[in-house]
Amino acid sequence: MPRKLTQAGSAERKRILLVDDHPLMRRGQADLLNREPDLVVCGEAGTAQEAMEAIAKVKPDLVLMDMGLPDKDGLELTKDIQALHPGLPVLAMSMQDESLFAARVLRAGGRGYVMKQEGPERLAAAIRTVLGGQVALSPRMSAKLLESLVGPARQPSGGPEERLSDRELEVLRLFGEGWGTNEIGSRLHLSPKTVDVHRGHIKEKLGLKTTPEFIRFAIRWVVSQGGPQA
Repeated sequence: MPRKLTQAGSAERKRILLVDDHPLMRRGQADLLNREPDLVVCGEAGTAQEAMEAIAKVKPDLVLMDMGLPDKDGLELTKDIQALHPGLPVLAMSMQDESLFAARVLRAGGRGYVMKQEGPERLAAAIRTVLGGQVALSPRMSAKLLESLVGPARQPSGGPEERLSDRELEVLRLFGEGWGTNEIGSRLHLSPKTVDVHRGHIKEKLGLKTTPEFIRFAIRWVVSQGGPQA
């Protein structure tokens, strides 16, 4: 069942649903946002399933969502939300650098991306930006995306974020975090065989010949993005 659903707040305060699998993170976000005069946390969820249940029950004005959930990655959940609740704003949060996921979040139907390292003022401002119908990104990322649209064509850098699909990037990340094939399959609702197929495609796209080489690359890449240290 969704966690801590409330109906608090006046009609003037915009209702925010928090989606994060870390209770302490949700508590901190709730304490921060509930101090804002125009915002109120109307519910919390720790998994993608809980998030979908909460959206149907409390009808938030915006979903503030962590990208790394235990039962589904944030990109897939964003797509699910837009399929069932078209137009509901989703603002993604992550420890990962926005250059990795921001463009993918927008393609999935999200309306912005905030790194968890940002200060509270930045988070509140991003929420208001999205509620106002705009896209919330850092100035650096906004300039990068604009350049990709109007600037001269450039060759891909060769990094995973440019060569891999959303699903392949998620599989690479999970291998780099130390998950095994069966665990990844269970987490992503894929068969082990399908996970192996994705791994094969990743190796081919990145020029990796052996499984040990693939694992070393995945670990180094996750660490470079601010993920768990090996």
